[in-house]
Amino acid sequence: MAEVRVRKFVTVVDEVLHENGPPPAQPQRRGAVLAVVENPFAGRYVEDIQPFMDDLRPLGLEMAQRLLKALGDDVSVIEGYGKGAVVGTAGELEHGALWHNPGGYAMREVLGDAKAIVPSTKKVGGPGIRIDIPITHINASYVRSHFDAIEVGINDAPRANEIVVILAMTTGPRIHNRAGGLQASEIKGEDGLR
Repeated sequence: MAEVRVRKFVTVVDEVLHENGPPPAQPQRRGAVLAVVENPFAGRYVEDIQPFMDDLRPLGLEMAQRLLKALGDDVSVIEGYGKGAVVGTAGELEHGALWHNPGGYAMREVLGDAKAIVPSTKKVGGPGIRIDIPITHINASYVRSHFDAIEVGINDAPRANEIVVILAMTTGPRIHNRAGGLQASEIKGEDGLR
């Protein structure tokens, strides 16, 4: 198992009080945790990169725990999640894909019984690049009220030889959601979709 070298962590939390309407009974909190890690494959092509997924697992768990704590340390209030990665310019998009497994499973483990697939995005870019992390309900991907995104970035990352890995969580639906569709109260919990 290779050492994952982390240069820095960044944690952000938004508290949404209203969106052009009356304040909701409960504000929505949206948070993300980002870790800037050294890309062990930067500047060269490596055929077998999958072992790095196992190396990233402990980091995924640490990040999920950090984010849960930043959002109040109460698993029962987390309703949405997502993940993403930004690969520095000496890397390739596939290096960011290595975050799918350790990032997603870390949040599912920390949250307990989350059933929905964790939505994801990735891109290649330089320092200061922004990325929208998609969010869906933790137990049913078709719950339209929880389709959301949180935009994140770091002014000095990723450097060419780095990857920024990201986890995001929310405490509820979009404020004033009224686009219809499956409601959270109607989730059957059978397949992670409905």
